[in-house]
Amino acid sequence: MSYVAVYSVATPDTPNKVLTHFDDIAATLAEHGVRFERWQPSPIEQGASDAELIAAYQTQIDALGYGSVEVLRVTGDHAQKSEQRAQFLDERRYSEDDGRFFIAGQGLFALHIGDYVYAVRCEKNDLLVIPAGIAHWFDMGENPHVVALRLFNTEKGWVPEFTGDGIARRFPGLDD
Repeated sequence: MSYVAVYSVATPDTPNKVLTHFDDIAATLAEHGVRFERWQPSPIEQGASDAELIAAYQTQIDALGYGSVEVLRVTGDHAQKSEQRAQFLDERRYSEDDGRFFIAGQGLFALHIGDYVYAVRCEKNDLLVIPAGIAHWFDMGENPHVVALRLFNTEKGWVPEFTGDGIARRFPGLDD
């Protein structure tokens, strides 16, 4: 189930509120320019290649205007699942919007906006677009299952600017 948990930076153990209704999640995130949508699933064959996954959603990608797409595919049997998880757990921001569309599985984005952290659990068919400049991190969990499209305007957009803030370690992750 998708949700957003809103935390004060001062109280990382207890959310101020948790929203589970799609319209509430989308409206709360939209207040900060963050886009949250649900796309209709496209028919995809089991074991589809990265190119086939991208092609299945090319119309939606084109409508958003993103020119750079990559498939993120990590499952519990991935040889470097711990390393893959760790690389996304440091707070970062990008010079371009950071979009993710979840084809399968789930993940937890934490958006650090002012004095609050918005923990957004995304799952299959969820699209989350984080505007350029918003500090955030991503947790795919200890036993990840995620197949997602990473969407940027250009390949230059893939380069993160790390904040150096250890805030991500103070907040609950996907498995907590």
